[in-house]
Amino acid sequence: MAGSREKKRDPKASLALLWGEQDQPRRGPKPSLTAERIVAGAIEIADAEGLDAVSMQRVAAELDVTTMALYRYFPGKAELVDLMVDSALGTPSEAIGRVPGWRPQLTEWARQCWALYRHHPWILTATTMRRQLMGPNQLAWLDAALAALAPTGLPAAQQHDTVLLVIGHIRGLAQQLVDDDEEGNEEWNRLAGDVLERHGHRFPALAAAIAAGAFAPQDQDPLDFGLERILDGVTPLIDGR
Repeated sequence: MAGSREKKRDPKASLALLWGEQDQPRRGPKPSLTAERIVAGAIEIADAEGLDAVSMQRVAAELDVTTMALYRYFPGKAELVDLMVDSALGTPSEAIGRVPGWRPQLTEWARQCWALYRHHPWILTATTMRRQLMGPNQLAWLDAALAALAPTGLPAAQQHDTVLLVIGHIRGLAQQLVDDDEEGNEEWNRLAGDVLERHGHRFPALAAAIAAGAFAPQDQDPLDFGLERILDGVTPLIDGR
């Protein structure tokens, strides 16, 4: 999150920025920046180097402006991150609603979400560091998921719980991507192999699973197995109604 020198987050300021209700800069020379340009520059940094690399100073340097110029648009990094998330998410494709059936629609929704988390892995950090204020794009994604489930007859609370299960699965996979370190994985595999070679007899089920390829790389998209099991569990609830 932002360093100690950053101002305390102002939720009202974030909401005004997210929904285009903020006052435009009036004092000083005619601005050469826009909030959209600042957000786009910050996203480029986050995509390349992660969210920790984003600071008001760094974004200003990338845009070749003074840091104070950014503060005419954003009170601080926290509010900038709120807009980065909403901008990076964009709006869900209309193709989701054109797919027949709740399950294919929710599957397509999940695939599009998963693609976003892979393209912008910093979103995971940005939305777990604090309670996230939701902008129009984020609400559009939630609306699309609930629209897929609306015809099923599930109570509204169960529709929401289903969406939470699906997005929780996606975020879990996204965390694995964030934590992935090829060099570290090789070292871990080597050390784990040495330990199991000496002590594998104490953990026969684990040793058998490893020998059978339980931890080997899979050709299947990691999204598929968990998503199918979640939807398999929801289907009887819907069919039972």
